[in-house]
Amino acid sequence: MRKCRVYTQEFKEAVARRLVNGESVSAVYDELQIRRSVLYRWRDAYRKEGAAGLRLTGRPSGVPNPPRPAGNAQEASARRIVELERKIGQQALDVDFLTRAFKRVKESRQKNTGTGGTASTEKSEA
Repeated sequence: MRKCRVYTQEFKEAVARRLVNGESVSAVYDELQIRRSVLYRWRDAYRKEGAAGLRLTGRPSGVPNPPRPAGNAQEASARRIVELERKIGQQALDVDFLTRAFKRVKESRQKNTGTGGTASTEKSEA
């Protein structure tokens, strides 16, 4: 899991200034190992609103926070068990379907064991 890195306002401004002044995003990425998407976001915010645009942090207004799992670890474990049991049930259905399909294929091959001559490509003279 990627660890969230927190950058100071001054650092973001300095990086955004470099990008606005023409330094390539790839060069800054290679040097600082900050995601390109973050660098583009900083650059665009700095172009649009200056240093104030970089102060916007967190989730945009109007976007709700994702629901947090309520309860304790025991409830979370119970939910995980239910989820895994559902997956096992689906896999059992898949296995059952495939077993029946293979059985039908095997039966159809056994029925076609009659001896037959090979087809000739030449016309027979009558």
